Amino acid sequence: MQQHKDGNWVQWLAYLALRCVICAIQSMSLEACDRMCRILATVLADWTTLRRDITDSNLQLVYGNLSRDHLALLRRRMWHNLLLMVCEIAQAPRKIHRTNWRDHIYMPQKRITVKALMDSRATVLVTGHFGNFEVAGHVVGTVGLPPHTMARPLDNPYIDEFLESFRSSGGQKILPKEGSSVAVQELLDQKGTLAILADQHAGKKGCWVDFFGHPTSCHKALALFVLSAGAPMVVNYTRRLNRPLRFEMGTIGIADPALLEQTDPPEYLSSVNELTEWYNAQLESIIRLAPEQYWWLHRRWRDVPPAQLKRLAARRAKKHSAA
Repeated sequence: MQQHKDGNWVQWLAYLALRCVICAIQSMSLEACDRMCRILATVLADWTTLRRDITDSNLQLVYGNLSRDHLALLRRRMWHNLLLMVCEIAQAPRKIHRTNWRDHIYMPQKRITVKALMDSRATVLVTGHFGNFEVAGHVVGTVGLPPHTMARPLDNPYIDEFLESFRSSGGQKILPKEGSSVAVQELLDQKGTLAILADQHAGKKGCWVDFFGHPTSCHKALALFVLSAGAPMVVNYTRRLNRPLRFEMGTIGIADPALLEQTDPPEYLSSVNELTEWYNAQLESIIRLAPEQYWWLHRRWRDVPPAQLKRLAARRAKKHSAA
């Protein structure tokens, strides 16, 4: 095999190892994959320190002083979710197709969700690192409503190309997180659907709002897309149910800029800050449905600039006095 123009042999060997693992997963039943993931989750959660400090810190920040046993239980369940997610990604293209997707997906708000995706205007789909968002993109494309999804390319170009082939298997299109402003504007002008993972840290210059009661930085562009293009924001989730590759795909909130034409429009549509705060509150309510299916191992909360702390305190005080 020729060396990839952007990669090296170490990265190629890592890719080769991953493909061997994927082949093994695809040869196993989903039940066997689930059992294997539970064993590996115990090893990662209890016998290694991989991302343990960040995971425990995030859980205690959100849920208070948890006991060691409770923390260990949540870590194991989180790792089980992540490992099973990989197995589901490997098997989804072979098992989920246009004629049987209902066997794998339960949609409690099917009419609302499909109506939003088929809106004559552009639509912005918002979700977080919860459940199996990768399978969600595959399913939506399979049923004939493929979105354009913004994603950061992986550092390993071989693995990135392999993952993109899965993401595109149902018709989904991938836009790189950086340098896609023109492509995003064209998509919104063409009334397409843009899907974004909205719980990624945006740095010191982001829009700072509370998430689970603690300040975090969010990308301003997401709210700007909605308000400037008049595109409804649909906050959805894909939560695993009682077995592997069986999900509930639901819509938990819709922010429609058309409501701004009303005499008394919702406050969450009044500014970028308000809309960013609103969709983070929706994501919170999703995560509370099944906290073990959230990625507690990524650094959602970081040091807050003093100026932002003052602004957040002032906003909290204002909302408290208004209430």
